[in-house]
Amino acid sequence: MVSDTIERVFRQEQGRILASLIGVLRDFELAEEALMDALAAALERWPVDGVPDKPAAWITRSARNNAIDRLRRRGTRREKEPALEALLQLQADERGEEQEVEDVRDERLRLIFTCCHPALAPEARVALTLRTLCGLRTPEIARAFLVPEATMAQRLVRAKRKISAAGIPYVVPSGPLLPERLSSVLAVIYLVFNEGYSASSGAGVVRRELCSEAIRLARVVGDLMGPQPEVLGLLALMLLHDSRRDAREDSAGLPVLLDEQDRGLWRHGQIAEGAALVEQALRMGQVGPYQIQAAIAALHAQAETPESTDWAQIAALYGLLVVMNPSPVVRLNQAVAIAFSEGLEQGLLRLDSIVAEGSLAAYHLLPAARADLLRRLGRWSEAAVAYRMALELCGNEGQRGLLERRLAELDSTV
Repeated sequence: MVSDTIERVFRQEQGRILASLIGVLRDFELAEEALMDALAAALERWPVDGVPDKPAAWITRSARNNAIDRLRRRGTRREKEPALEALLQLQADERGEEQEVEDVRDERLRLIFTCCHPALAPEARVALTLRTLCGLRTPEIARAFLVPEATMAQRLVRAKRKISAAGIPYVVPSGPLLPERLSSVLAVIYLVFNEGYSASSGAGVVRRELCSEAIRLARVVGDLMGPQPEVLGLLALMLLHDSRRDAREDSAGLPVLLDEQDRGLWRHGQIAEGAALVEQALRMGQVGPYQIQAAIAALHAQAETPESTDWAQIAALYGLLVVMNPSPVVRLNQAVAIAFSEGLEQGLLRLDSIVAEGSLAAYHLLPAARADLLRRLGRWSEAAVAYRMALELCGNEGQRGLLERRLAELDSTV
């Protein structure tokens, strides 16, 4: 259906087009309004005229025209004249349409540093970049942050207004300002990757364009910053996770868990690059959380079989990571590693303590992890309850399908 094509193209290209608009307009809300107008125009015209040969270029031109119209309706205020002139020049440019889309790469880098300005709250920096640079919807970002949708919507509005009111520059910082912004930028990139690696909603398990975009952004930041341990660590971590992409879905589109994946489908070139980057980063002697996570991912990726996985070392690394970042999600992963290194009951006790805290009450992977351990222990009735709880919280159709299959298997056993 044409509407499905529009949805796909818009999701893939929204961040790039929005970055180019913001680069000219320096106005987040005006850029988003112009882009929404372009989407409305596509929904109206493409079913009648057909999908254009270069849909991204069509949306870009339409969004620019909409921005021009909106600026003209606002009047001829002096502060709007440069943006209007720049848009008119772009529309008159005779370069190829494909080149227009490619030209926004630098704008995306400037946008990510703008969204990560220290004047913004840390959670707002990440959320705003996910919304503008990567085109994630507010509900998707809210799930990534484990907060209500209304809370995230207010957070995004405040962040955009803060950028406008504070006159935050749309530039890549230089000199001493660059390192202090790196932490937020890396957090943004990793959340982008996570949304692609394990999509919070929709039919697919993986949104590959987001994974690729996050890896590309990490390489760009690495080129900009030079060899920095945590930049290398994050790039290694994403490469190692992404190396398994072809084995993570079955023919029905359902997720395949790590210990059931066909390891012959893993991308061993990426594994080798990721492992080498981990070693390079660790040799620098400034160990950080991304490097530890990458070392864990390398142990998984380099294990020839599930049974040969070095769970004891993985649990030890999670112990270091908990010291650096004692978040409940990290402790959840530590509990799973302990379950496979020290015994399923030990891991379950740790998961139950996280449940009692209530900090991950909306996180479907917690009851899913409990259900898996309970199933392995033969406590099938309890496992079924946990699977049903995970189903209530899960927003991704592929992940729901896996949970439903596990639950059906238990129901046939009980």
